[in-house]
Amino acid sequence: MLKTKAFKLVFVGMLSGISYLLMALNFPLPGLPAFLKIDFSEIPAMLATILLGPIAGLAVEAIKNTLHYIIQGSATGVPIDQLANFLSGLFFLLPFAFVFQKIRSMKGVLFGLAAGTISMSVAMSLLNYYFILPAYTLFLNMPQMSIAEVKQVIIAGILPFNLIKGTIIAIVFLMIYGRIKEWLQHKFNVQNA
Repeated sequence: MLKTKAFKLVFVGMLSGISYLLMALNFPLPGLPAFLKIDFSEIPAMLATILLGPIAGLAVEAIKNTLHYIIQGSATGVPIDQLANFLSGLFFLLPFAFVFQKIRSMKGVLFGLAAGTISMSVAMSLLNYYFILPAYTLFLNMPQMSIAEVKQVIIAGILPFNLIKGTIIAIVFLMIYGRIKEWLQHKFNVQNA
């Protein structure tokens, strides 16, 4: 059933729409900067990754963020928020996909989620240090932060946020995946999902 190109396109489109809606249902974490918000929009991308491969998962991430920019825009006028969200998803999905393709079992899912969480946390800390935070200050015409201030935001905000976000997404995904694993194997003929 997953073999036809038309079905794959429709399936990716459907998951992208669900992902966009989930992105709108975001919430901040107490004790962390309010601009850092958790949503569950990576979960449809993870399902696309398991069923169709990492390119499909990244397509869901790209379409979701494009829709978000077109419909909701960005405070900076340029899609920095959406680019950051896409990169976060990329650094979460690719390690997850790599591990799952090597170990197609629940063990692979667990290791993949752990690898994705660590990868996303480290990569987003570095990207925020060198690119994302400086871009925000530039486009919002804010005073430039000192290196110490940037490091403080990353150590006290960005890094713990991404570790918590990855953990929460992993827990929710495992609850969903545990319930639909047999259905995926039966309905979509996905072996060792």
